[in-house]
Amino acid sequence: MESRGTKRGAGKIEEAEPWNKLLLPASSLPTDPALYVGPFPFYRRPSELGCFSLDAQRQYHGDARALRYYCPPPTNGQSPNFDLRDGYPDRYRPRDEEVQERLDHLLCWVLEHRGRLEGGPGWLAGAIVTWRGHLTKLLTTPYERQEGWQLAASRFQGTLYLSEVETPAARVQRLTRPPVLQELMYMGYKFEQYMCADKPGGSTDPSGEVNTNVAFCSVLRSRLGNHPLLFSGEVDCIDPQAPTTQPPTCYVELKTSKEMHSPGQRKSFYRRKLLKWWAQSFLPGVPNVVAGFRNPEGFVCSLKTFRTMEMFEYVRNDRDGWNPSVCMNFCAAFLSFAQDTVVQDDPRLVYLFSWEPGSPVTVSEHRDAPHAFLPTWYVEAMTQDLLSPPKTPSPKD
Repeated sequence: MESRGTKRGAGKIEEAEPWNKLLLPASSLPTDPALYVGPFPFYRRPSELGCFSLDAQRQYHGDARALRYYCPPPTNGQSPNFDLRDGYPDRYRPRDEEVQERLDHLLCWVLEHRGRLEGGPGWLAGAIVTWRGHLTKLLTTPYERQEGWQLAASRFQGTLYLSEVETPAARVQRLTRPPVLQELMYMGYKFEQYMCADKPGGSTDPSGEVNTNVAFCSVLRSRLGNHPLLFSGEVDCIDPQAPTTQPPTCYVELKTSKEMHSPGQRKSFYRRKLLKWWAQSFLPGVPNVVAGFRNPEGFVCSLKTFRTMEMFEYVRNDRDGWNPSVCMNFCAAFLSFAQDTVVQDDPRLVYLFSWEPGSPVTVSEHRDAPHAFLPTWYVEAMTQDLLSPPKTPSPKD
């Protein structure tokens, strides 16, 4: 299904206009928000192409076995009183963050479905393939003041692949993460356990192990400006009571945050955290974020639903707030910058885009290890397709 001639804004739909105000320099890209003020760019309503699951051992399965179902507590006016510290650290099995997964799980899905993608056989050759989390970082870049990023890019059979590289600063932060931050990470996953059941109409079981290897991922197709996108992101749960059972509009994002008591705390929350929540949910078309607000003792005292398309209203009149158009225009400009930079079709050739707050995005060129990120098994299978294309499965296959 091709896109309609409208674009998704922050709660409004208006005529799509091309992003053409910025002439891109050859070797760097500025990130100043003032440069990206303008009409909201065209963004095709995301459609789900498929999904996959990762099990307790982080093994890939091309199905929805890890999907969980939204099961909120009864709204009887009482505090949920979820103990987010319960089970820590005894019933906590965190994913091994030393393992560099890159795009591998998404590439498994692409390899499985390459012969029957929605856009037809040639669609992938013009697309950008990446994780939703990488696009989220691009959206928030014009307003980010603390954490830089690095994105590796390679072109193969026409397709541009983008894969995040851990910066030296992020690695140091991860390896020296204080216990209080590790516990906060656990609490976010624990909240999901209190809010999700394994089957529709089932009940939650917060007594089990919190295993962050397990994940359900949606694979989506969209287009930003003239950039076709194929991206994947983890989904917390599906709402069986949603008005439509059509993904991604039936998905729900779950978040935790500390209780807010002062106007200053609220302003900071709306400016910083809500921006990240908006970017993360807007890209895949997830309509609602359900937040659990926790007290200093780690108990959830209240729940609040934030509608993705209404989040901008909290900062619309804030001079130091964020603007969805700036976020999307910068992302479109970066994708153009990357497309124009990564010209040579070679899976061993990597362009490393680097950014630190207060600086423009810069790019450097690398070959082979340690920067090359497209795995040999993927390159060989896709190359074999060129020599003998995979047959299209018949209905009885």
